[in-house]
Amino acid sequence: MADNQKNKDAIAAQKDIVIRALDVKRHYGQAPNLTRALDGVTLDVHRGEYLSIMGPSGSGKSTLFNMIGGIDSPTEGMVFIDEIDVAQLDSFELAWMRCHKIGYIFQSYNILPVLTALENVSLPMLFAGLSADDARDKAVGILRKVGLGERIFHRPYELSGGQQQRVAVARAIANDPVIILADEPTANLDVRTGKEMIELLVHLKNTE
Repeated sequence: MADNQKNKDAIAAQKDIVIRALDVKRHYGQAPNLTRALDGVTLDVHRGEYLSIMGPSGSGKSTLFNMIGGIDSPTEGMVFIDEIDVAQLDSFELAWMRCHKIGYIFQSYNILPVLTALENVSLPMLFAGLSADDARDKAVGILRKVGLGERIFHRPYELSGGQQQRVAVARAIANDPVIILADEPTANLDVRTGKEMIELLVHLKNTE
């Protein structure tokens, strides 16, 4: 009985892993000018976990971000998202995974300057197949959730840096992703606004 319970617990723990990186390497160039951006990273991230990866500039944080997000491919090693080997996906399957499984928050916001906050947040939902009306209604709710209920029709140039990053956060959670990847989301913000952004992300995690 004890062994059966251990096996069940092991299976449950395995299914609870949403990100698994196994000996991931990413090298650029060739010897003698080979750059080892990642040189054997192994990592498990469990559902509900809030994890910060810290290190100096050039230590490979963004490269690991790109490996996990399916933006780039490892030179060696494997990355699994929800038990799916990312390397085995074709371009259509990879695009589907990025749309439905992963939300991205970038250092430079990367919201579209010609669109309003509402349109920026609605766009990924439209790509995911939601109707225009449903996407709009859901986007309004999300923007209110991140404190931008009075700014839904503003374009990026009418928003502060912190407000633009809140739009980026709202867009990242639009399709209810399994994973949210944030690449130095406070780097372009002042200390107070950066602290508010971290608190917002923690709050969103705790209210899932």
